[in-house]
Amino acid sequence: MIGTSTTLLRSATAILALLSNVRAAPTSYAYTGNGQCPQTNISNSEISKRAVAFDYNGNKVRGVNLGGWFVLEPWITPSIFGEWSSSNTVVDEFTYTKTLGKGEASSRLRNHWNTFITQGDFNAIAQAGLNHVRIPIGYWAVAPRDGDPYVQGQLDVLDQAINWARGAGLKVMLDLHGAPESQNGFDNSGKYGSIGWQQGNTVSETVTAIQNLANRYKGDTDVVTAIELLNEPLGPRLDMGGIQDFYNKGSQAVKSASSNFAVVLHDAFSTDWSQFGGGVDNVILDTHQYQIFSPDEVGRSPSQHVSHACGLGPKLASTNKWIVVGEWSGAQTDCAKWLNGLGKGARYDGTFPDSRWTGDCQGKYVGSVANLSSDDKKNIRSYIEAQLDAYEQHTGWVFWTWKTESAPEWDMQDLLAGGLFPQPLNSRQYPGQCG
Repeated sequence: MIGTSTTLLRSATAILALLSNVRAAPTSYAYTGNGQCPQTNISNSEISKRAVAFDYNGNKVRGVNLGGWFVLEPWITPSIFGEWSSSNTVVDEFTYTKTLGKGEASSRLRNHWNTFITQGDFNAIAQAGLNHVRIPIGYWAVAPRDGDPYVQGQLDVLDQAINWARGAGLKVMLDLHGAPESQNGFDNSGKYGSIGWQQGNTVSETVTAIQNLANRYKGDTDVVTAIELLNEPLGPRLDMGGIQDFYNKGSQAVKSASSNFAVVLHDAFSTDWSQFGGGVDNVILDTHQYQIFSPDEVGRSPSQHVSHACGLGPKLASTNKWIVVGEWSGAQTDCAKWLNGLGKGARYDGTFPDSRWTGDCQGKYVGSVANLSSDDKKNIRSYIEAQLDAYEQHTGWVFWTWKTESAPEWDMQDLLAGGLFPQPLNSRQYPGQCG
């Protein structure tokens, strides 16, 4: 990303962070800054990045998301939501915790947090040649609001995860995946339905969550190299000026904790990437690339999916900012059970409202990579290779996601085991797809 201001006295802070494995005592307080950052015309390429513990100029980000761990998503772990599959009354983490009550929800979720992802997963991720994990977390874990049903305790496990990453040689991007009252209305924000973010105090509460997260891990910048201010704010349904103002305030909040963090900004589903990142040093733009959430996209042939992925490469390469494709997958269909929401069908087989039949979801609704058809295996491998070639034309990529219960197009662990995700990462069965 464009880095447009320099910060003095970084060296001592960076050395202390590298020498110390002891986290600064967690501090929780509300953000009160004015969010203004000095403007210059210096680009990232003109600034030394010594303070950040990963060279985002010289090395490629090759990472994976740990989705469904600290922020529930019914399609990643359908067993957690199975008892409500008929009633559809529990569709996200908000309704899950509200229905169960804090005591029972806490008991069930603590078991999930302690078992779904373990130290062994971090080691396996490193062994696969990856260098980053992106860890989604909800605001309620770091800045809970009175009256919310959510439960806490995630941070104790996240503290462990930071040490697991350190031991495995991985860098961590912390990602605020859910904001108060939802920034997009998706179940992965914690609360499905209406978009209430930017109303009332929700923006200042989100900045407080970012400030608390940055303060908690400011002693771990040898591992935690980046903090994403907010996942997927739905720009077309929000005030973009308000998003930019939040990004300014959130960036200042992160930098006030430590100048050794990079700040990650999601593109808010805008194709105009030039509007992001001015006035803040060490900024990474995050864009998410899926080709399945409209009838036209799922109607593309396998070769058209590849062509579309390859077409993004030159745009990435020409961007004068650090930019990662922070979410993408092997999926050419939206067949995975409950991917579109608990109880909802798929566009691919015409069972989602206002969609048309394109193909059969057999083997892709639930199952494993081993049980996919030979054509599906070929198409997924080819598509993954094309995306790797395209996205490495700039800063790199973070696959969504490491583990699911039954979604083979999305499960990196299963795709690796089944030979559909390249090993080593530069191995190609379909070379030259992107020219």
